[in-house]
Amino acid sequence: MKPFLLLATRSEDEAADDEYAGFLAAGGLFPEQLHRVRLEAAPMPPITLADYSGVIVGGSPFNASDPDETKSAVQHRVESELAGLLDNVVAEDFPFLGACYGIGLLTSYLDGVVDDTWSEVAGPIVVSLTAAGVADQLFGRVPPTFQAFVGHKEACTVLPTGAELLATGEDCPVQAFRIGRNVYATQFHPELTQAGILTRLRVYHDNGYFEPDAYDEVIAAIDASMVTEPATIMKAFVERFGTA
Repeated sequence: MKPFLLLATRSEDEAADDEYAGFLAAGGLFPEQLHRVRLEAAPMPPITLADYSGVIVGGSPFNASDPDETKSAVQHRVESELAGLLDNVVAEDFPFLGACYGIGLLTSYLDGVVDDTWSEVAGPIVVSLTAAGVADQLFGRVPPTFQAFVGHKEACTVLPTGAELLATGEDCPVQAFRIGRNVYATQFHPELTQAGILTRLRVYHDNGYFEPDAYDEVIAAIDASMVTEPATIMKAFVERFGTA
């Protein structure tokens, strides 16, 4: 199988390595089957899509909808490089999975609307599939409703033209969509487990993903959750698009 490519943007090593481990576990992949490029650390190297089975973009401290004047030079570079890659991904309908930051990135690239209207506190939510989601080659593998972990300051408010809404949530209407047949984006994290989100909360404790006085409540909700199905979607992505 050709490897998958994870394009990461977390500067904190603990969070970056935990994210990588999460995608490995959720996808049932070995390290040699998931190449990681940390874009926050250095410019994107030349990437030939034909060398990979698919591309994954995970979460990030970056927000695609931040005003340009507040974005760092690194964020401007990263978003420019990813936009260049998306030119080819979308044109070729190349297998792509963008999670959290990835959905904001893809929505912005395709001229949808991303803003802070539907932000969600870190923790578990209930995701509901649309009819299109039930019929989808990946999302059809999970129950019509399931729990997932989120934690985001921005979200897709207006779908890009041509996007198929696959999943929704009570406090964030766009939880997943598809472009073409093979380009996917999720607001929830398909790679996160209870242990994983607790690591994120520790690393990003002061980044505004929850109110400081609500920490105990956030932890209690995570401890009481039963999040299993998002990994099924990641595994389905690997099984559907893993190529020799």
